[in-house]
Amino acid sequence: MIKSVLVANRGEIARRVFATCRQLGIGTVAVYTDPDAASPHVAEADARVRLEGRNGYLDAHQLITAARAAGADAIHPGYGFLSENPEFAAAVLDAGLTWIGPPVAAVAAMGSKIEAKKMMAAAGVPVLDELDPDTVTAEQLPVLIKASAGGGGRGMRVVRELSELPAQVAAASREAASAFGDPTVFCERYLATGHHVEVQVLADEHSTVWAVGERECSIQRRHQKIIEEAPSPLVERTPGMRAKLFDAARLAATAIGYTGAGTVEFMAAPDGSEGGSFFFLEMNTRLQVEHPVTEATTGLDLVELQLHVADGGRLDAEPPPSRGYSIEARLYAEDPAKGWQPQAGTVHRFDVPRHVRVDSGIADGSTVSVFYDPMIAKVISYAPARRQAAGVLADALARTRIHGVRTNRDLLVNVLRHPAFLDGATDTAFFDTHGLAELAAPLADKCAVALSAVAAALADAARNRQTATVFAAAPSGWRNLASGYQTKWYTDPAGGEHEVRYRFPRTGLDLPGHDDVAVVSAQPERVVLSVNGVEHPYDVARYGDQIFVDSPLGPVHLVALPRFPEPDTAVAQGSLLAPMPGSVLRVGAAVGDTVTAGQPLIWLEAMKMEHTVTALSDGVLAELNVEAGQQVDVGDVLARVDTEGAARQ
Repeated sequence: MIKSVLVANRGEIARRVFATCRQLGIGTVAVYTDPDAASPHVAEADARVRLEGRNGYLDAHQLITAARAAGADAIHPGYGFLSENPEFAAAVLDAGLTWIGPPVAAVAAMGSKIEAKKMMAAAGVPVLDELDPDTVTAEQLPVLIKASAGGGGRGMRVVRELSELPAQVAAASREAASAFGDPTVFCERYLATGHHVEVQVLADEHSTVWAVGERECSIQRRHQKIIEEAPSPLVERTPGMRAKLFDAARLAATAIGYTGAGTVEFMAAPDGSEGGSFFFLEMNTRLQVEHPVTEATTGLDLVELQLHVADGGRLDAEPPPSRGYSIEARLYAEDPAKGWQPQAGTVHRFDVPRHVRVDSGIADGSTVSVFYDPMIAKVISYAPARRQAAGVLADALARTRIHGVRTNRDLLVNVLRHPAFLDGATDTAFFDTHGLAELAAPLADKCAVALSAVAAALADAARNRQTATVFAAAPSGWRNLASGYQTKWYTDPAGGEHEVRYRFPRTGLDLPGHDDVAVVSAQPERVVLSVNGVEHPYDVARYGDQIFVDSPLGPVHLVALPRFPEPDTAVAQGSLLAPMPGSVLRVGAAVGDTVTAGQPLIWLEAMKMEHTVTALSDGVLAELNVEAGQQVDVGDVLARVDTEGAARQ
């Protein structure tokens, strides 16, 4: 009987496993690295053990030593890191601990996607042929490079030009090594459109194998899922497809003697036009990020069942039937409008409405680190009908208070409200088909942003009066005689500037440019404005010069500008700024070199992904302020390209 579980992971999944352990009366042990010392998963565990180095989650010896030291008798790997590493699974068992996962042989068989494809083909499961990167020809393009030892979009690249293949293979290999400790990559034919459909399987040691419903995960960015749902809209409208998928998934699990929870992933033909045909992609020998949608539609606790099977327990002969619809949205600290650039920093506030499920790795005051995956939370809805589930989730996300680090929240809401999504037209080319720029647009329109700036100015004025030491009862900026306006300036993330001018004469509030706006009330943290007789509340939170305004019109982030800017804050023309915090992997030019527009100059690593900083124009590299291994913050000046120098040459 398992008595104490160490979760060899971090953040959201560690908290998820701990929650079930608490319900079962099982003790919990957390591990953490220095960047995660203040993480909520550390605080929630019964015991916690510090790991040496930022890559401690990939150190099997440290993890097993931590389990022994804390008295844990079982290890749950979570997902990512070492969750699909057969050497780790074997080491856990060799240490006399219970491995909450499938047999070592099954992990080994599926842990290499290359070998997994061969095994599934031999078992009669349809597969996409594996291609050796060294032998790919122009006729086989485009191809998808994939990491053999892991997933989550790490080590994945689409290559359409043969000349680009060697460099892309090298970059993918570096990412795979950083994320999974194994640089092995392979290629397969790239299907630009299709449906990513997967089957949740669960098996015990007594020959019972469940296919516990399917999920569709076709809404992806950079080959990583961001919206998942159960059941699949494609499967729902394709007769006979579910039975075929379930048979293939059970066949895959049986072929390798699988036990525990796992997921068999398939790529299905576009819109089911080929009679529901599909190809095996991979089998994940672990719990999936998107497992909550299966839990919501079946009533199962998959973590509890993992523990049950690991303890030798039996499953019922058949799984419970699925009912209703569930959709999960992954909340990432990233900027979709800027090439999905990962973001890092402090989350001042994170508050999600209570009518949805939230699996989160953060809390108010948490820091999103540059060293790990940028996913900060999963928000999950459930409803009897799919459109209702989408509407509930979109509304919850729109009302969520996220202050601090930038996220993909607005994009998620726009996708969930898009007519194509609501119609179930959710193939893997969704962003290409419907336009990333439109889907990444802010929820608040220009009018809402302008009104939010007014609310921010009036909240600031109310705060000034609240803290005033003399004549506190007078409105901010009040004069006995008519005088000039008070003026405040703000910028928004889109680069817009907002000037708010106001004064308080005897008649109330004078707000030039906003003749249709009246102030109902103004407090430091809440302002109510009336526009043409319709009132809306604006909740205003300020953290230094960062201002977050939440209203029914949409969330708005503003930056307060000083009245008298410092002259030395201006950035020289031609400067290349760090788009995100990260570590410099390498530099591609030296001071004095002639460079061309679009030429890669600096490679950054952030959150286990590589990002390239390129020259914005032709010129001469006049400054280079970084070197390999250096840590940089967002906005740091990395280099400067002198265009005039190039003209003189």
